[in-house]
Amino acid sequence: MDLAVWRTFVAVCRLGSLSAVAAENHHTQSAVSRQIAGLERQLGVRLMERHARGVRLTPAGEVFHRHALATINEADRAVRAAQDAGAGAVDRALVIGATPSFAAGIVPEAVRALLTQVGPLRWSLLPGLSADLHVRVAEGHLDLAVVTDAPPGLPTDARVERRLLGLDEMVVVLPTDHPHVGRGPVHITALADQMWVEDNDGSAALLRHHAARAGVDARIGLSAVDLPGKLALVATGHAIALVPGVLRRALRADVAAIDLVDPPRRGIYTVTPRRAVHPRTGPLLEHLAAVFASVRSSRPAHSGDTADGLHGVPEGHNTTHP
Repeated sequence: MDLAVWRTFVAVCRLGSLSAVAAENHHTQSAVSRQIAGLERQLGVRLMERHARGVRLTPAGEVFHRHALATINEADRAVRAAQDAGAGAVDRALVIGATPSFAAGIVPEAVRALLTQVGPLRWSLLPGLSADLHVRVAEGHLDLAVVTDAPPGLPTDARVERRLLGLDEMVVVLPTDHPHVGRGPVHITALADQMWVEDNDGSAALLRHHAARAGVDARIGLSAVDLPGKLALVATGHAIALVPGVLRRALRADVAAIDLVDPPRRGIYTVTPRRAVHPRTGPLLEHLAAVFASVRSSRPAHSGDTADGLHGVPEGHNTTHP
């Protein structure tokens, strides 16, 4: 099949109308319409339904769009790899995704160790939520992502390989003048009267479940757009927050982290594509495991779980602890 037609189809999905694609590519609308019609004849199914304000994908069109996008991305990667090799470049740019807590410290530390090992390397880091990062790896947009199995959990996708780095204990972040700062692990019941702030549904679900197990309600009265906003509300005394333990070393100076008794835990995973694997993925996985282990070993000694190795649990194993 002609990938040019597939690109036209993907562009129509992105822009939502035939006329917009025609304008973007300097074609006539009838030419774009003929390409889509020809593709539908070739496949033997209807991909789009036309309406007054543009187009709407049929169920078959939605399925084909996912595969077409992955195929085009893979073809583009193949072209770039061949061009880089022809130009004498051994490595293409390494594109990494990570949840905000890992993007704030562990991933940059691991990349620094990688650059020390392999020398100069073009790379970029994209923070995001786990489900979105997982999809981006599967579709070929990311070479590697560090994600968590916090609610709603991770999907199963044969296009990716998932490896467990270990478990991360959540901690509570307070303003530095809070009376609980410096007192050691606190039970969630001691914080029942506090206002909480959350920035994503997964963390909020962990907090509510942890509080419910203790027979109290977590009063989530404020919301933040992202992790920096969440920490700003804590620093200024408006609320307290549940955050990943791996963030402890990267916290701003005007907040303090304290441990919870029997805290919520999240499984931390790396996700990589099964095809077109970046040649620096293997070394980066080793450095991520080493940095993560270092962060875990530097936490307070009362935290009771044992360390997990990089290859310790197969894909699909549920490591989220209630």
